[in-house]
Amino acid sequence: MSKTILVVDDETSILQSLEGILSDEGFEVATAESGLEALKKVEETMPDLILLDIWMSGMDGIETLEKIKDLYPRLQVIMMSGHGNIETAVKATKVGAYDYIEKPLSLEKLLLSINNALAHSRLTEEVHFLKEKEMKKYNIVGKSKAMADLKEQIRIVAPTNAWILISGENGTGKELVAHAIHRLSHRSGNPMIEVNCAAIPEDLIESELFGHEKGAFTGAATMRKGKFDSAHEGTIFLDEIGDMSLKAQSKTLRILQEQKFERVGGTKTIEVDVRVIAATNKDLETEIEKGTFREDLYFRLNVIPMRVPSLRERTEDIPSLVQEFVSEFSLIAKVEPKTFPSETLDLLQQYEWPGNVRELKNLIERLMIMTQSDVITTKDIPAPFNQKARSTRSGIETVFTSDSLKEAKGEFEKAFIEEKLNEYNGNISQTAEAIGIERSNLHKKIKQYNLGR
Repeated sequence: MSKTILVVDDETSILQSLEGILSDEGFEVATAESGLEALKKVEETMPDLILLDIWMSGMDGIETLEKIKDLYPRLQVIMMSGHGNIETAVKATKVGAYDYIEKPLSLEKLLLSINNALAHSRLTEEVHFLKEKEMKKYNIVGKSKAMADLKEQIRIVAPTNAWILISGENGTGKELVAHAIHRLSHRSGNPMIEVNCAAIPEDLIESELFGHEKGAFTGAATMRKGKFDSAHEGTIFLDEIGDMSLKAQSKTLRILQEQKFERVGGTKTIEVDVRVIAATNKDLETEIEKGTFREDLYFRLNVIPMRVPSLRERTEDIPSLVQEFVSEFSLIAKVEPKTFPSETLDLLQQYEWPGNVRELKNLIERLMIMTQSDVITTKDIPAPFNQKARSTRSGIETVFTSDSLKEAKGEFEKAFIEEKLNEYNGNISQTAEAIGIERSNLHKKIKQYNLGR
């Protein structure tokens, strides 16, 4: 698809000349003879690039550039001038011009600048897309009271420098909360460095957190910054802090208290300014009683305690979460989204979700891949998420644990009838017709196996 270039100049001859040259190069070309006309053309054509003359009657090029950048900050603009100077070029660049070309225009230089500007625009759009994707990745979904309270806590505490200890079960989204706090803080322009405390070997904790100098130990071929060093003026996220060894806790406490350290093998003291957010799925007070977590480290971290609710505490958020995961997976896998009717969502809300949001996300991905239909019905929901499927499965499993053929036949018949009754929502006539027996006979079987309706 060819790119569109808007040429803005109050000299008709220049407009005609550039329109012909750029058309020959394969570009779509629009023209405007004034700043006001240019603003209208931008709105109408949404060009990929603008060539804008500085010296025009009425609204000049600099004023036009300012208005364009206010409305469309990512739109690339190349300024042109027949009597420019360094001061004008600097001013145009400060306002947001990509490049500045003097007249008479060199065709080679013009095309080079246009191609560079379009490449820069492409990169800018990609970066913008990736940022949006990253923000969406850490989006906190849910309108339940539990989540509304949590979001309010985040809003209040994020702009401060307070240290935060996030607790919650596995899979509840503690990492999302940490990222939300960092994103809303005044440190958001600086990095958030994540440390998985459970994954760092005890003998490497110092090197990992504080870095090391060249030659500090065997294999240290170069100097390496540590996590705290990299997080300077940003945020460090200590995930699964409850799984950190006592030795590592001691070393971590020292740097948290002093905000300075020496790299392994070094003598220079390095001071850092970091905000600390920690997370754990353990009850740290219980861990303190057991002697596996330092009390002084707990009090140092637990300035602002925040708890992420489990999914079973906010089942009303499940429809929103399902919709979010369907959209996310459809985009990633480039597949058509599937529909979850209300009865399917009701079924999902009845499950306990021991794995929380992560477990729900995994199930949705599984259903998106394995289900052929565009609509996910209750029949598609497997055990243990589907209580009916689980009860039928347990009946089938009993068949193979029975000691006699007669018992096995009975268990199979019971499980089979129960499954078919569920399939036809308890409708006796439809079920009897489907399995090929009389209604009166089906009634007897239901009573025999105490299935009810």
